[in-house]
Amino acid sequence: MTMTKESLRIVYMGTPDFAVESLRALVEGGYNIVAVITMPDKPVGRHGSQLQPSPVKQYAVEHGLKVMQPTNLKDPAFVEELRSLKADLQIVVAFRMLPEVVWQMPPLGTFNAHASLLPKYRGAAPINWAVINGDTETGMTTFFLKHEIDTGDIIQQVKIPIHETDNVEIVHDKLMLLSGQLVTETVDNIIAGTITSVPQDSIKDIEPTPAPKIFRDTCRINWNQPAKKVYDFIRGLSPYPAAWTTLNGKSVKIYEACIDTSHASTNEDMKPGTILTDHKSRLQVATANGRLDIKVMQLEGKKRMPVSDLLKGLKIEEDAFFC
Repeated sequence: MTMTKESLRIVYMGTPDFAVESLRALVEGGYNIVAVITMPDKPVGRHGSQLQPSPVKQYAVEHGLKVMQPTNLKDPAFVEELRSLKADLQIVVAFRMLPEVVWQMPPLGTFNAHASLLPKYRGAAPINWAVINGDTETGMTTFFLKHEIDTGDIIQQVKIPIHETDNVEIVHDKLMLLSGQLVTETVDNIIAGTITSVPQDSIKDIEPTPAPKIFRDTCRINWNQPAKKVYDFIRGLSPYPAAWTTLNGKSVKIYEACIDTSHASTNEDMKPGTILTDHKSRLQVATANGRLDIKVMQLEGKKRMPVSDLLKGLKIEEDAFFC
């Protein structure tokens, strides 16, 4: 019997907003989603008294899809229920590492949509690291799962530019929209039998690089780096989780900055981190080879706001510096 998108049985796995777009593209495209697997509801509110469903669960419930929320992907009861669905194909977008018993189950395999041009940026935070490292392009990759994370054979890739002013939120949203298109194209090519997957170790012009999970310590700004590196670091973490520094022992988050090109090659022997301000609308910080104009920041315990507003109520000493 000829396989069609209506007859192909798909199990979809994902959790955050990023994964909703691909699920939406499949549902609106008329593909046969027999179940959606997502993380258990998350405790929120005071004392964790309320449970909040994931964005993927919310979308799935709104569209009448079967939802499964296992706490343990190796649990025999879950594995048996998954097997009973008789899925032909599994699709993973922003979910979690799967055990072999799960990813090997469907006859057509399990593919993942990953937000980088593999083998570059394998890991949990590929979008952040692409911006932090000043890359000028990134993209989406679909690949078949295997044992080692993000190392499976590549099915398809699509590239997009990263513009000099893009922060991680902008790149995230571009890739999110792109992922829906790439996932449906990949499914169509699997149905048509036209895919030719490529082993990642056969790609010689891209160096495999890690994109590890980002923690609070990862986000601390090193003002001893060149202005461009600090600028990329700030936009690669904006708006979340946000780059931070300290002022008078208190945390300060910086969301937006730009390079002051009039002082691009010298800092007049200023210590990196030194703050220069007119106390009205402008706040600059010295780096290893230039200055940054800080545009939006957040003091500890305060709201995020433009520097021009923040300076109205903030007294900065002449010898103040970020560290």
